[in-house]
Amino acid sequence: MISYKDAGVDIDAGNSFVEGIKPFVKSTLTPNVIGGIGSFSGAFRLPSGYKKPTLLAATDGVGTKLRLAIDSGKLDSVGIDLVAMCVNDLICNFATPMFFLDYYATGKLDINSAKEVVSGIAKGCVQAKCALIGGETAEMPSMYSSGDFDLAGFAVGIAEEDEIDRTKFVNEGDILIALPSSGLHSNGFSLARAVIKKEKLNLGDEFEGRTLLETLLEPTRIYVDEFLRLKDSINAMAHITGGGIVENLPRVLPNGLGAKVQRSAIKTPKIFDLIAKSVEQSEMDRTFNCGVGMVLVVPKDKVDYVLANSDGYIIGQIIKGSGVEML
Repeated sequence: MISYKDAGVDIDAGNSFVEGIKPFVKSTLTPNVIGGIGSFSGAFRLPSGYKKPTLLAATDGVGTKLRLAIDSGKLDSVGIDLVAMCVNDLICNFATPMFFLDYYATGKLDINSAKEVVSGIAKGCVQAKCALIGGETAEMPSMYSSGDFDLAGFAVGIAEEDEIDRTKFVNEGDILIALPSSGLHSNGFSLARAVIKKEKLNLGDEFEGRTLLETLLEPTRIYVDEFLRLKDSINAMAHITGGGIVENLPRVLPNGLGAKVQRSAIKTPKIFDLIAKSVEQSEMDRTFNCGVGMVLVVPKDKVDYVLANSDGYIIGQIIKGSGVEML
């Protein structure tokens, strides 16, 4: 007779993993969470105080940044990336993140590695002020090579229905304020890895006071705190992910309006300069955030307040026209 374990799936390991991550999950719980981990689904009480409450959802992964993390064995921060890529999208529609779920798929469950990943997810949830209310761990030996795994994340937030479409709040003359990224975040790693291979760079080499690997794996910055503090002073937000400023900023621009961005004003971390030695500027613009993780569209009379209450800086302005002009 053949058991499930003989076929490559260890139910006991899965149960042990669930027990092991309970402290991480508990650290994320908010007053609106109903019950705990271990039921068939997660439950969350809708917050009060909304006139027309609307639920918004976002899903994402970590991309090939995960390849670097797996190969290096540094798994404690990719969970932060996973949360960040989802909640940073939610806040661009003025949704306050409420809860998060994850999907972890692997060939063979390594409990210690999986716990490292979930500890990062929990840290990200704490930063995003949302609860980790559930997830799925799938052991699929025929689908993944030994040691490999993949991640997906799902975040749900709440917003006033009339505040979701930010294009109607954007006006000519609004000022563009950049919030710095922490590095590459979770986009463009296939190109970055190709550059590293082409240039024969060593991931263990010193770079800006730490190793190149550590620089590349710096977790994605989460902007929920800035959103909650500044939402009454900004007209729109654009999460700068794959596509860069040139493709993400237009998503908040109404018909008839465009954006003028001063490239010289952007504070670009050295890691992008390193990559740019092998990549055309136009390709950099549409692949990486190049140092800008979030763009805030701010009315002129609120600019001083936003600058004084964030680490943001001015990079441009809303103008008549269409698209983004990088000057």
